[in-house]
Amino acid sequence: MVETRDGESLLPWLVIRQDEHGNRYRVGRYATRAEAQKIADLLEGRGNRLLHWVQRIGTQLEGA
Repeated sequence: MVETRDGESLLPWLVIRQDEHGNRYRVGRYATRAEAQKIADLLEGRGNRLLHWVQRIGTQLEGA
């Protein structure tokens, strides 16, 4: 992980994919929430049955 001097990640935003079996995968890491959301929206728009969402590193999804 690339970090700054104070330990903050330079790419703190993740796009996560969850398949129909509940398995979760990291799609990519991004510098801004807007950039990550753009990718998640693009993937969601493909019409498949997978879920995609944006999450900041160090935070946990409820129910995870």
